[in-house]
This record gives sequence, C-alpha cells and structure tokens, in this order.
Amino acid sequence: MPPLPTWRNRMSGRRDIQSERDTRNVEIQKVGVKNINYPILVLDREKKIQHTVANINMYVDLPHHFKGTHMSRFIEVLNRYHGEISVNNFGTILDKMKDLLDAESAHLEVEFPYFIEKKAPVSGEKGLVEYRCRFSGSSNNAKDFVVSVAVPVTSLCPCSKEISDRGAHNQRSIVTVAFRFEKFTWIEEIIELVEASASCEIYSLLKRPDEKYVTEKAYDNPRFVEDLVREVYVKMNEREDITWFSVEAENFESIHNHSAYAYVEKPGK
Repeated sequence: MPPLPTWRNRMSGRRDIQSERDTRNVEIQKVGVKNINYPILVLDREKKIQHTVANINMYVDLPHHFKGTHMSRFIEVLNRYHGEISVNNFGTILDKMKDLLDAESAHLEVEFPYFIEKKAPVSGEKGLVEYRCRFSGSSNNAKDFVVSVAVPVTSLCPCSKEISDRGAHNQRSIVTVAFRFEKFTWIEEIIELVEASASCEIYSLLKRPDEKYVTEKAYDNPRFVEDLVREVYVKMNEREDITWFSVEAENFESIHNHSAYAYVEKPGK
C-alpha cells in the first residue's frame, strides 16, 4: 500500500489563489481578522502583570492588485506576542504585521477586562472591580496609539437633591476616557482620576457600615452627567503627559427609561 500523502504533497502544484492578481482596481483599506478571544498579559501597577482575556481585531491594507491577504499570518503575529501586549511593544507588533503581510498600514485593537482589588471604605473588605480597557493602534506613515478606560461610578442628581424633602435619585454611571500620551501612564492613574470626579466610587463588596458611607458620600457630592465630564476634563487637562483626550459619560437613569449622556474632547494630535 502506498504511503498516505502529506499535506505538503497535497498542496504542491495547487494554485495560491489569494496571491493571484486582481483586476478590479479596488484597494482595500482594512482586511484581517475580528473577534479573536485570546489570553494575554498586561502590565499591572500593583502586581507587575495581570492575566486576562482580550477580544482582538487585526487589520492591514491590501493593494488593488492583490486578490487576498494571508489570514493565518495575523494569528502567527498574535502567537508571537501574546505573552505581553502593552503600550511598550504595541508599535513593534504593528511593524511585524506590516512586515509579515507585506502591507503599508496595520491596525490593532485589543479590548480586555482589567481587575483591581479594592477595599471597602469602612470595613476594609476586599473585592475585585472590573474596568473595561482598550488599546487601539495604527501604523502607516506615522504611528498612533490610544488607550481607553471605562470606569463605573455612582452619580447623584443635584436637581433631585435640591427639590426633594427626603433623599435624591442616584444611578450607576460609566465614564470612558480615551487618551494619547507622551510618557507612560498607568491605567490605574486614570481610574483614580475618574473616581475622584464622581459622586462616589463603585465597590464589589460592601458591609452595612460601607453602604452607609457610600450613600452619604454620594449625597454630599451630587453630579450631573455634565459635571462628570467637566470634572474629569479639568483633571486630565492638568496632566502634561497627556497630549489628547476625550471624556464621555453615560448615566443609566434610575427614574427614567433613557440614559443621560455627555461628551467632551480636548483638541490635540
């Protein structure tokens, strides 16, 4: 009986369709792979590194004369760098994508949950709070890199407090800060800045004394959605390492069936 053919033997002599010439004269700005769930390591200020699972998108451009790109090569690049994806090597990963895929531009988007252990304000009970983070970079004639952090906070309505004889309505809010920087910036620094701008922080574990504390703290620090973005803007604008940023806030209203929203952006590169 003859030996079974190997995959190399089976592929020999077959046409490489994606490398053939395309005649439609249409250049594609982004082609690649989306929604890859992949374990990664990211830098952690407290513990040096943190294991998490990211959702990753990877694209390059495709000249008009090529029929297709080599999709497997995106995964090759990811396999090479999954041990650490950080602000320090993002540009290197983009350059490797361009080199391996013979492209002029490359784009990489990495979104992941980031966990910080926080102590309850009175009891000191520990719990993990999740923050959604995103690294987004591109490399063409120049490189661009943007970090985005979504921070859950509590906001209490100033108007409700003013007009009510008892209490005031409050809600969970999400404040999302995107920024470019010149010097390395810890994710934790931005999270702390946002939490200091809200009515109160969010905790994962609270005992009764903690609940009393956060309820009263929010009542003493009312914030409209407009206040949230303005407070964060002022603090971000004081940082000389930040070259550009945007701030958006969404309040998931507790007495309405809609959200309140605000957005502000600092001009910059």
